[in-house]
Amino acid sequence: MNKSRIKPYILLLAVVFGYSFGGVFSKLASKEPFLSIKWILLYGGLIAILGLFAIIWQQILRKVPLNVAYICRAVGIVFSMSWGVLFFHERISPLSMLGGAIVIAGVILILTGGKKHE
Repeated sequence: MNKSRIKPYILLLAVVFGYSFGGVFSKLASKEPFLSIKWILLYGGLIAILGLFAIIWQQILRKVPLNVAYICRAVGIVFSMSWGVLFFHERISPLSMLGGAIVIAGVILILTGGKKHE
């Protein structure tokens, strides 16, 4: 696969990566008093992430098939689990790790599709 064909998929994964930070902003905001400055800034960050995601997502859908794009969004679950561990010291169960591995394996299978690379 040449670089011009890979670029939209890299952008897709980068956008899903950024989108997954929305959960971090949301969880941090939930710990703040309603309408405090911190709450407003955190929810403002969340809205900015969602807005930017929506705009870029529409552009990605022009270049990536819809079914592939939505499958790649599942990687956001893996990113979100990682943020839970990094920022909130949450534990990931072995079953969740297995699920994350299955998601990643599925995305790789869909993206490669068993086709010969050009």
